Amino acid sequence: MKGSILDTIGSPLVQVESPEGATVAAKIESFNPGGSAKDRPALQMIRTAEQAGVIEPGDRLVEPTSGNTGIGLSLVCAARDYDLTIVMPADKSEERQQIMAAYGADLELVDGDMSDARERADELEAEGAVQLGQFDNPANPDAHYRTTGAEILEQVGDREIDAFVAGVGTGGTISGTGRRLREAFPEMDIIAVEPERNAVLSTGEAGSDDFQGMGPGFVSENLERDLIDRVETVRLEDAEDECRRLAREEGVLVGQSSGATSLVSQRIAREIADPDLECPDVPGAFDESTATPEPDGGTVEDCPLVVTVFWDSGERYLSTGLFDIDGLES
Repeated sequence: MKGSILDTIGSPLVQVESPEGATVAAKIESFNPGGSAKDRPALQMIRTAEQAGVIEPGDRLVEPTSGNTGIGLSLVCAARDYDLTIVMPADKSEERQQIMAAYGADLELVDGDMSDARERADELEAEGAVQLGQFDNPANPDAHYRTTGAEILEQVGDREIDAFVAGVGTGGTISGTGRRLREAFPEMDIIAVEPERNAVLSTGEAGSDDFQGMGPGFVSENLERDLIDRVETVRLEDAEDECRRLAREEGVLVGQSSGATSLVSQRIAREIADPDLECPDVPGAFDESTATPEPDGGTVEDCPLVVTVFWDSGERYLSTGLFDIDGLES
């Protein structure tokens, strides 16, 4: 038995479609109680602030977010008895707004992007609310260092990770998880993913893109750029095509950022694949044996391994038209 819903945070590492001679595995973060990877920093930011005496149950909190952090904070605030105001760009999906409202959060929608949301949150902070600051709060990457990274190390067992692929928003996931994995695998490559039309890391300039949860249009203070070996960009249209493929062909329902990291993970896996190895699939629900067979020409541990993160569920993108019937049939 768990003490509260907050004690259920965690997710499985699942093998997804992989090229010959390599394995791609994804953390399916929709298994978290709030449905995304952002439950982790939401819990850690509030717990750290409580331990420091900055906040206590009953206080009013405020946070600018494109959605998932807001949902995570709404969940934690409901469980810990905080009042919460979320400031979010008005163009984010209706599902995200409805989920936060269901948890009891107050929503303030602003015209513009995340920079405008941050400005409004600063105004509410000046009026007395406490802002947790996911973009510069060290508890954000620390949450992923302590949980996401540690879980991955346990889940891969004796296998070595050759590459870690993650999208960039607040920088918390790629920085915290990447730092923990790099300690275990010093030669591992860390690849950042950002929207092609809003490629701040690649170009130094902000653009405009409808990606939700990735590419905020600025470089977050929580992003440890020294960890990153290379940056890859993905078009929104290609990411959405990959979301539909994952749903139809693998039964994995994810959102836009996950589609982008999936494409880049496949790209990296093809680059490092060993054509002389036949990497076996991990035994699944329809396999009689739970033992992992040895591939021809080497051991399972010899197969190059790429790990990525699938941030959330595709259910919170339905109103965007991502999975409209016409699109699925085309």
